[in-house]
Amino acid sequence: MRLYIGNLPYSVDDSSLTQTFAQFGEVANATVIMDRMTGRSKGFGFVEMPNDAEAEGAIKALDNSDMDGRNIKVNVARPREERAPRRPRY
Repeated sequence: MRLYIGNLPYSVDDSSLTQTFAQFGEVANATVIMDRMTGRSKGFGFVEMPNDAEAEGAIKALDNSDMDGRNIKVNVARPREERAPRRPRY
């Protein structure tokens, strides 16, 4: 199950996100989304947990919990929507 994690502190990186969710089960992948221009965190990320029951447990335990002074949001990630092709910028 793919989870969306929002309102992350900017200090969180992929490894600390993995450690937080590994308390609830196996983490296949954890990624904090970074701004391409600045290299800073955008304040959200995704965690992939193969076991749905463990993922549900992580959602229940961590949604609205405090992480470095911020209340994080944890829920099931929505599938990515198809975007219209972008026109080239000149």
